[in-house]
Amino acid sequence: MAKLVCQGALLQCSFGVAPSVLNVVPKGPPVLVKTNAATIMDFVPMVNIMPFGLCSAPTNPAVIAATAAKLGVFTPVPCIPATIAPWVPGAATPPVLIHNLVALNNSSKCMCMWAGVISVQQPGQFTIDVP
Repeated sequence: MAKLVCQGALLQCSFGVAPSVLNVVPKGPPVLVKTNAATIMDFVPMVNIMPFGLCSAPTNPAVIAATAAKLGVFTPVPCIPATIAPWVPGAATPPVLIHNLVALNNSSKCMCMWAGVISVQQPGQFTIDVP
């Protein structure tokens, strides 16, 4: 079984060089755990998902521009997450709801617009299992 993801969970992007921390904005009083539990809707860049150090995604326009400026020498740039869709799949089968939103589990993924895959490395708690 997967673990419920909470405030402070450790995230990693496949094109980032450093881990990041998930920030869960309170949606109401804490449910299931003493801290804020995450839902699949906690995907907003620079609100929920913070930068991953440098970005090395070859599809990122900033990386393309920096590489062109260095005459073709591949050049990573500071990460600015570009997530535009919720985490998938979440704890959806059977659904675990937190304030009427599907809970986020540590096997869920979130896609960055520049082809990075964001995954949960550490869920922020280790006692509550969800499907």
